[in-house]
Amino acid sequence: MILGCVADDFTGASDAASFLQAGGANVILSNGIPEREDEDILEAQAVVIALKTRTCPPGEAVDRSMAAFSWLKAHGARMLYFKYCSTFDSTENGNIGPVLDAALERWDIPYTLLCPALLENGRSVKDGKLYVNGVLLEDSPMKDHPLNPMRDSRLKYLMERQSRYPCFNLGAGELERGFRPYEKPGHYYLIPDYYEEKHGRMIAKQYGNLPLLSGGSGLLRMIARTWEPDEERSVLTPSRCAAPVILAGSCSEATRTQIRYYESKGGASLRIHPLRFVQGIQTMEHIRAFLEENKDQAALVYTSAPPDEVNRIKAEWRESYPPLEHYNEELLAGTAAYALESGRKRIIAAGGETSGAVMQKLEMHTFHIGRSIAPGVPVMYPAEQEGMELILKSGNFGQEDFFIRAARDI
Repeated sequence: MILGCVADDFTGASDAASFLQAGGANVILSNGIPEREDEDILEAQAVVIALKTRTCPPGEAVDRSMAAFSWLKAHGARMLYFKYCSTFDSTENGNIGPVLDAALERWDIPYTLLCPALLENGRSVKDGKLYVNGVLLEDSPMKDHPLNPMRDSRLKYLMERQSRYPCFNLGAGELERGFRPYEKPGHYYLIPDYYEEKHGRMIAKQYGNLPLLSGGSGLLRMIARTWEPDEERSVLTPSRCAAPVILAGSCSEATRTQIRYYESKGGASLRIHPLRFVQGIQTMEHIRAFLEENKDQAALVYTSAPPDEVNRIKAEWRESYPPLEHYNEELLAGTAAYALESGRKRIIAAGGETSGAVMQKLEMHTFHIGRSIAPGVPVMYPAEQEGMELILKSGNFGQEDFFIRAARDI
């Protein structure tokens, strides 16, 4: 194993795995720390472990992340990578800083990079500031994220509110000249410019062998390209069994746009209203009947809603009800389980928390990585369920026609 990657949610892990695969690596994704020493895992060039820690308290995130890193090192990983969101997605109470601080300290590593850039999806870093499709992060739709609203674009500022160590911006000019590590006591972080493809190549060349790196998935493809390609990695093909089921829990603007586009083209859909559901007005029987009525075509079930409606639902949500976010996740995860029981082995999920809940419910742990439907969104094949295909996407990923494209190509 050359690289061991720990991702803070499942769609982040599949994103990372897809870019490693695109770079030519033989990669395996594990949902959580592997419980057994699977031969496929031990023979892979890269292993990605998916955790569900993005919104965890820092202490819990550190413990779980360090356990995953330690497992990877114990099984031969020469370098570690901490994968987080390409929009950083972490406020002053977040855990990116604490996790990386702990890793630097545990293995006595002087410094590492903060490199969230992912040009394929419009995320770039210039002068230490993070941009989304050319707009500062603080002015993008991420400013209204329901869990982690991003109100600042300066990565140095975002990180230093979480970390015990200083951050330094690394401009494109310094990157081109070649950076010499600071000869200073203590740990620190570098934030390289990455707004052109050549910057990724330079970062991979200069820093690709550091014992610890961190960031989005874009850098992983560049790193994998520096390795010897694995000529024996298998080519996976679609099974075309039963019509796909699409589950959307993300409230991101991208996912809501994809839902509107899918519905405008006549796609079968059922919106779940959590207040109606908890009051018994909507039930699982409604979902089952909808899936049965649309058993021969793709069917979308979603809880996604715009920010103002989410706020209204939260205001009306009683303390006696289950936590809203978990309630929605469990509804969609239960729908996935019913779909599988009904013989529908092709499932598409939108949203990191939704995807993580679906995987927990289906009890699937090890995945081979296939072709990508969109940048960072691969088709995955669970080792535990023959013939099954999964597409799990981050809420912000994918084109306007993503659901139609995914339903057609899976």
